[in-house]
Amino acid sequence: MRIAIGSDGASELTEALLNEIEKRGYEPIEFGKLRAGDAACDWPLVAADVARAIADGRADEGIVCCWTGTGVTIAANKVSGIRAALVADAETARGARIFNHANVLALSLRATTVPIMREILEAWFATSTTEGEAQSDWNREQIARVSAMER
Repeated sequence: MRIAIGSDGASELTEALLNEIEKRGYEPIEFGKLRAGDAACDWPLVAADVARAIADGRADEGIVCCWTGTGVTIAANKVSGIRAALVADAETARGARIFNHANVLALSLRATTVPIMREILEAWFATSTTEGEAQSDWNREQIARVSAMER
């Protein structure tokens, strides 16, 4: 699986995040401060690059980071088909996948510790958006409502 990952800042968290993605056997596609020579390091631009990579099929899912995580979440959600969720714990990651079919994980560079990030990733990747509870009639109806709002 190809994971688009972008951040407007590089930190211990982003380094650990990239290592964790590779350790899990995923292919990272880096944007912003995570990609050498990338001039687009402002959070709206980084989030848009990650979201567009998913929308146009270059990546399967995405992870975006900024100081609070809020800005990149808002910016990524401006791209049609993107459902970015700001996540601070594993249970929220699980819920974002089941109830919202989230395809972009947003993290706060300020508030997310490396151990919590690992727990979040474990829940995120272990929770399907296409099987089980995520495919209940009620959940599918909610996602259809969100998709209709995009149109």
